[in-house]
Amino acid sequence: MPVTDVQHDLDNLTLTITADFAAPVERIWQIYADPRQLEKIWGPPMVPATFVDHALTPGGRMNYFMTGPEGEKYCGYWQITEVDEPRSFSFVDGFADEDFTPNPAMPVSTSVYTFTEHDGGTRAVYVSTYESAEALQQVLDMGVVEGASSAINQIDDLIAA
Repeated sequence: MPVTDVQHDLDNLTLTITADFAAPVERIWQIYADPRQLEKIWGPPMVPATFVDHALTPGGRMNYFMTGPEGEKYCGYWQITEVDEPRSFSFVDGFADEDFTPNPAMPVSTSVYTFTEHDGGTRAVYVSTYESAEALQQVLDMGVVEGASSAINQIDDLIAA
């Protein structure tokens, strides 16, 4: 499994997931740069994602929804703030209504995804910083660690294909 470490820090309001992949940085970057590939790994295996907007550029926006096993729809967005292709990108990550309007009742994080060469492959470090300890605890209670880990672990199958 690619995920090698998961840390959450309520004092610093962060969730950090580290994963190692047997593929070059450029290949891992391409997964996030291509909405069709991103759909295959964003969300747990039983809750696939569909990206309806995808602009991995500073100021760009990505709108998506995930579909649960019973047909339930969960919407979200990324507002891209920085891009250093193929090394990193930063974004605001939030929940949304079905028209992709941000849902102010749900937690928002600022995320930084970093990809570096490591042992002949890529180490990815995913850091999300929340507005409050309560917001971080809310997503922890919703199963973000399990969901994100199972989503990231799908990358191995995608790069092997």
